[in-house]
Amino acid sequence: MIVRALAGSLVAATFSLAPLQCPRETDAAHCWDDAPGDGLWDLAQKFRDGHDDAAARRTLEYLVERYPSSRFAPAARDQLASAIDAGARAP
Repeated sequence: MIVRALAGSLVAATFSLAPLQCPRETDAAHCWDDAPGDGLWDLAQKFRDGHDDAAARRTLEYLVERYPSSRFAPAARDQLASAIDAGARAP
């Protein structure tokens, strides 16, 4: 009986001190943002770098359609608009 009470007190004390054992601030520069829009943006840029403009365009369109609030959606819209403008000027 005494052993159970002592074990229960030990467990309670351990859990109450747990948050104090490893205090540290999180540096925002070391945080990864793996949102789907980020991955789609990176994929579109890889397609563009590989000269697969059709795949890059489709990926950007999907990003804008599916994740309109992504931090890369405005840049994707700009790239799509500039591609349309460039296509309109082509002979």
